[in-house]
Parts: sequence; structure tokens; C-alpha cells
Amino acid sequence: MNVEVLISTMNRNEIDLVKKMNIQSDALIINQANQSLPEMSIERGNQVVRMLTFSDKGLSKSRNRAIINAKGDICIIADDDVTYVDHYHELIMNTYKENPDYDIIVFKVPTTNKDRQKEYYTKKTKLGYLKSLKVASYEITFRRKSIIDKNIFFNENFGAGSGKYSMGEENIFLYECLKKGLKILYLPYEIGTVTHEESTWFSGLNEKYFFDRGANYYAMTPMFSLLLILQHALRKYSLYKDNLSLTKALKLMFEGKKQYRKESK
Repeated sequence: MNVEVLISTMNRNEIDLVKKMNIQSDALIINQANQSLPEMSIERGNQVVRMLTFSDKGLSKSRNRAIINAKGDICIIADDDVTYVDHYHELIMNTYKENPDYDIIVFKVPTTNKDRQKEYYTKKTKLGYLKSLKVASYEITFRRKSIIDKNIFFNENFGAGSGKYSMGEENIFLYECLKKGLKILYLPYEIGTVTHEESTWFSGLNEKYFFDRGANYYAMTPMFSLLLILQHALRKYSLYKDNLSLTKALKLMFEGKKQYRKESK
């Protein structure tokens, strides 16, 4: 069993991103740039690092390129602002060996940005539809065979750079995994930190955010999208009440839901 980190990045001309991220296992860098280039590859002892450069844009497209071209038994979804702890790959490998029934294992990757802190579960937790809503993409690891066998990929209409809906691609991905019978586990082990220095999509709980969130919830689950929209508007109210009314936030999410429903027919 081997571990491979799947890194999404843009406009790189070097492969040594792995040093900055403290990557100690195999890695595949998906680099989005102005032109497609031949594969670059380096070997350091038992470590193999590859970089594939494509001219297409979009974070979900990058994730899908990585899944298709990956070679690892266990894959880690990574952003280029993550720094991994020493021996993370051994921890992850051992965790999968100890939990052979699980296809996806989510780990702690806390942020160093004081404005983006989140609370993690303190105990081993099986994740279902509701609990998986809190998961960020860079916290996800998976058995590649499980994902490939079930033909599960990221929805390319969602995510940074998609040109459509700016968020929620990881939630749609995890919902698809659950719908197709895969099992998801969370373990409170820290495998790295993320800086969140800047976001290419998040600029606050504005009108675009709520429109996209409505589309996101419908893509996840048409049947329960209404409930998810209602709970989101109420749960986040204290964070946006100075800029938008509750009625406006709901209206925007319903419009996003309607738009995506029309597009997906």
C-alpha cells in the first residue's frame, strides 16, 4: 500500500513545491497554466513526484485530472497552501490498515489563519450526510480503487475557477460517495496545517455566496435541498444579518437552486 498526495496548483514552473509542503510520500502535481506541457518527474529514493501541466481551468477539473492520473493506493486531496507533518503518510497508511471497511478517511488539517478557525470532532466519528457537510477538500483521503470502481468524480460546475458556482464541490463529491455505498470515517489525527492566506472564491456572505450555495445544495440532494437551504439561512444569520435580510438570503438560495435544476435537466 502506498500513499500519493494529489496537489492542485496554478502557474508553476518548478516541481519543488513538495519541499514547501513537506511532502514525504509520492505526489502528483496538477498544474493549470497557459499551455499543456509534457509530464515532469523526479525520483528521490523511494519517492516519486510527477507534475502534469494542463491549459484547462477550474479546481474540480484539476481534482479530476489528479484522480484519473493518480497511481497511489491511498490518495490525499491537497491544496498548495497545506504543509504536512512529518511521517503523515505512515500515519495515514496505518489508519487504513486498522480500518479496512472504510473507503474515505477524513483527518484534521487546522488553519493558521485566526479568521478561518473551525472546530473538529474530538473522537473517532463515522460521517454521514449531515456530518460530511463540515468537511473541507484538503482533509479528505480515499482509497483510489473505491472511487474509480464507483466512477465518482468532482462536479466541474462547482469550485473555484469553474466559471459557474464557486463552492461546495467537496460536499457534492462526498454525497455522491455516500449515495454509492462508500463509507466515510473521521479520525482526530492532525496530518498538516493550511494557511488560507487568500481565497480565490470566498469574499464573504454576499449575494453570490448565497446563490451558489442554493445550487450546491440542490446538486447534493434535490430531495432535501429545501431543508438544507432553510437550516443554512438560519444557522448563518448572525454572520450576514448586517448585509442581507433572512428573506433575501433565502430568495438568493432558491434562485441558485432553480438555476442549477434547469441546467441539470
